Amino acid sequence: MNRGLASMHPAYFALVMATGILSIACQLLAVPFLPTVLLWANVAFFGALAGLSIVRAARYGDRVRADLHDHARSVGFFTIPAATCVMGSQWIMIGDSWHVAVALWAVGIVTWAAATYVIFAVLTVKPQKPSLADGINGGWLVSVVAAQSVSVLGTQLASGFGDGAAGVLFGSLAMWLGGGMLYIWIIALIFYRYTFFVMQPSDLAPPYWVNMGAVAISTLAGAMLVIAGRESPVVRDLLPFVKGLTLMFWATATWWIPMLAILGLWRHVYRRFPLRYDPLYWGAVFPLGMYTVCTIRLSQALDVPYLMPVPRVFVWIALAAWATTFVGLVRSLARPA
Repeated sequence: MNRGLASMHPAYFALVMATGILSIACQLLAVPFLPTVLLWANVAFFGALAGLSIVRAARYGDRVRADLHDHARSVGFFTIPAATCVMGSQWIMIGDSWHVAVALWAVGIVTWAAATYVIFAVLTVKPQKPSLADGINGGWLVSVVAAQSVSVLGTQLASGFGDGAAGVLFGSLAMWLGGGMLYIWIIALIFYRYTFFVMQPSDLAPPYWVNMGAVAISTLAGAMLVIAGRESPVVRDLLPFVKGLTLMFWATATWWIPMLAILGLWRHVYRRFPLRYDPLYWGAVFPLGMYTVCTIRLSQALDVPYLMPVPRVFVWIALAAWATTFVGLVRSLARPA
């Protein structure tokens, strides 16, 4: 137990991200029972992970500091603000509690700022660094997911701020654009690493699905701004630009799906890399749920109802992936140390 806690991956909050986005997808598609069940399950997951993280920081502070200096593990801390804001979206859409969602948004903003400027500053000034091939992976794009999750929740909450709604939407717009630029910077490095360095099956760890998930949540953030645009003069004036960029993000997310499926087949079928539970697989479940939700919102924002068959199929793929990964989690917890 102690050894497991000491080595707990910072990215474990992806469990909350995956559960939350599936709950929202089911709500938008009117799937009975599951949205509420997954909301309360997520409350339990979030509470347990928060408690374990606090205990880990208190008892194994040296391991936490080592994680912050590790190019592969440090970016896992971005799952904390992302999970917090995704659960905030659950509370406003399913729990019907604006005030709980606002509290979670505030926590999300603080943890996003702390993670962004602490992690990138530490990785910038550390004296010894890995090569690009060893240091970067799809998990780096969780930093984009964290920024866009703040934007999404802020846009959903804006109308409740009355006269302050326009200011909140402006902040959400700025966060969306900043997150989009961060995606472009990081995905360029990842694509370069993929195509110009030798790839081993172990290099294609589960977070490579965040290549798609980060641009899918960028689609969602843009679509939500389009839907809420009438409340902000700035967003309203930029609507053609916002719509075009949002559609580009969705097209990019769609492009990634066949590519990632092919790489997965190469990894597990052709190269026979063992398929066993890893907490990082939650980072692969989340993008499937996010693609479902972002396609629904894009369909609403651009008035293109012919896209709706896509999320109606994808939601079941995402649910199957969540259930399979959850079974793996339960089995890993039941396995003797």
